[in-house]
Amino acid sequence: MKLAIGQAIVDQIVEGMREAGIDFVAGLPDGWLNPLHQRLEEDSSFQYICVPHEGIGVAICAGAWLGGKTPMLVMENSGLRTSAETIARICMFARIPILMLISFRGDVGDTEYWAVQHRILMEPLLKAFRIPYKIIRKADRGELKRSIVGAIKTMNMQLYPVAIVIGEELV
Repeated sequence: MKLAIGQAIVDQIVEGMREAGIDFVAGLPDGWLNPLHQRLEEDSSFQYICVPHEGIGVAICAGAWLGGKTPMLVMENSGLRTSAETIARICMFARIPILMLISFRGDVGDTEYWAVQHRILMEPLLKAFRIPYKIIRKADRGELKRSIVGAIKTMNMQLYPVAIVIGEELV
């Protein structure tokens, strides 16, 4: 059975994005977050760019921020590794903030063997980069929506990337 986030989770994410003032999204579609990518592509309140590589997504979001947009990058946690150099050179060095919404492949309950390395490396990499992050595993009480709004506040105050990670239980 192929898993993906449901409509209620997509709605909560989009509501949080609107409340936070996010108006630009780059993303590399993955199985879990594909319904969100589809919704963002169809929603005219967001400028959505589908990217071929997460590092390119980081660079595009950085350019959008320099152009006055409030950007978010949507990706799988493997994308954190593949975009590490771009995050270090652009976001950390130049203090350009972006919000990363990341699916937590390899989280407890994920049945894909290839996702184990994604789990093992994600949090150590976020900590090594000193990127503030929050893992959301439950959809209750609007925590996902509030976390997106809070992440944008932190991102803008620190001029630094912030990550919201969506755990397997939301799928």
